[in-house]
Amino acid sequence: MSSKIFKSLATVSGMTMLSRVLGFVRQILMAGIIGAGGNPVADAFWAAFRLPNMFRRLFAEGAFHAAFIPMFQGRKVDGGQEEAKQFAEEVLAGLIFILTLLTALVQIAAPVFVFMIASGFEDDPEKFALTTLYTRIMFPYLMMMSLVGLYSGILNSLGRFAASAGAPLALNVCLITAILLYANADVEVSGMAASWGVFAGGLVQLAILLFGASRQGFLLKLRMPRLTPSLKRLFALGAPGFISAGAVQINLIIGTNIASQEPGAVSWLMNADQLYQLPLAVIGIALGIVLLPMLSERVKAGDEKGAARALNRSLELSALLVIPAAAAFLVMSEPICDALFRGIAADALSIFGVKRSAFTPHDVAMTGAALAIFGAGLPAFVWHKIFSPAFFAREDTKTPMNYALISIGVNTGLALALFPIFGFLAVAVATVLAAWIQVGLLVQRLYRLGLFKPGLRLFSRLARVIAASAGMAAFLWWALAQLPTLGAYVWNREWVAVLLIAGAGLAVYGALALILGAARLSDYKTVAK
Repeated sequence: MSSKIFKSLATVSGMTMLSRVLGFVRQILMAGIIGAGGNPVADAFWAAFRLPNMFRRLFAEGAFHAAFIPMFQGRKVDGGQEEAKQFAEEVLAGLIFILTLLTALVQIAAPVFVFMIASGFEDDPEKFALTTLYTRIMFPYLMMMSLVGLYSGILNSLGRFAASAGAPLALNVCLITAILLYANADVEVSGMAASWGVFAGGLVQLAILLFGASRQGFLLKLRMPRLTPSLKRLFALGAPGFISAGAVQINLIIGTNIASQEPGAVSWLMNADQLYQLPLAVIGIALGIVLLPMLSERVKAGDEKGAARALNRSLELSALLVIPAAAAFLVMSEPICDALFRGIAADALSIFGVKRSAFTPHDVAMTGAALAIFGAGLPAFVWHKIFSPAFFAREDTKTPMNYALISIGVNTGLALALFPIFGFLAVAVATVLAAWIQVGLLVQRLYRLGLFKPGLRLFSRLARVIAASAGMAAFLWWALAQLPTLGAYVWNREWVAVLLIAGAGLAVYGALALILGAARLSDYKTVAK
């Protein structure tokens, strides 16, 4: 892997890691205050948050960038900074026009959109009314995230990743502040405060990106919206890119609707989703953000060998990090959920006078089961973020879109078929299987086109990573059997013991990876040959 990729990845991953740690704090506090399965406020908030949060992920983590960055890079290479800036201003005008209309429509017809997100809430008038209210408060966040996505794409294309990677911190800071200010209020008031926290987080994130763009001389001017040839081209690329890059998020929206038929299921799935999002964000999303502009630049310059090399090295690094994370989720999903949402949450909330966590043992079991299933799909979620840019960099969004449509169809069909048998867990199973199918289709297409040539080095590294991960999983399995005894040695706090076991597992994996040759420090000190 080249030093340029590694340096950029370190910037994005570091900021993303900090953001996700704060996201854990946010999730722990919210689980402790508003609970999960037994509280309609929890289901209502997470269902309402799902739609604007999906757009945040699509714009900030893939779909919009998939169409915008290659075109922006092309304008910059062919016509210089001024032509690139003019193109970005055309996009800004179009986005503001479309999103203003959409936001107004949602404010007027919010119940219709709630039915699209969570049709199962219709049988519970209180839950449906709360979801409608929260949707109206939070939906303007979508417009703010779209503008954040535009400015992030510009800065990423310029090789400036810090502002766009650090902006999500604002959402978690605003949500944590809102939650703590109303920690002792009625749960309905806490839900309302959290909704306004989302709105405030969007404003702060946009301000951060505007400041970053102004420092690079790319603070865009407002224009009258016009359907220019460039904008038509962006929409032609963007619509398929939205579907292809956002297939996992679209699948989660579909899953949320199906799961809404079961009380508590939306909250359980959302909490599990937040946990596996940490390795997904730090590894897959960060790599995708760094890889797309780099691949685009090399493809535009005709350096296909360099593009293929960057893809292989990115896959190696992702495997080194994501496979052990998946193994850990499979082995210790329930202890992780208990440690975070009950152990840490109870101790943290006691500081603010809240005497117990609203997250029950049943919530732990259900969230843990969903997390274990999502863990099995974690490599697919990450590798989708790596293989998709290989198409997007060549302005091919239709091929990934076709595979995404297959994935969405498989997900919907499986979730509906399995829901009567497995309940909400059918949603997690369907999401994981659909993700693996989509990645498999992407890989075979790239291989047939000669754009992905794995080679002996990649296969060797994968085998060694799997062996090291298996050794770590065996250690975790043994250590968790000692959990009651270990908890007695750490102030009767089992959550402390769980974190110590997780840390020891990480150390075991690191040692095994070095011993088996799954990782070599020299790989990250030199430019790939």
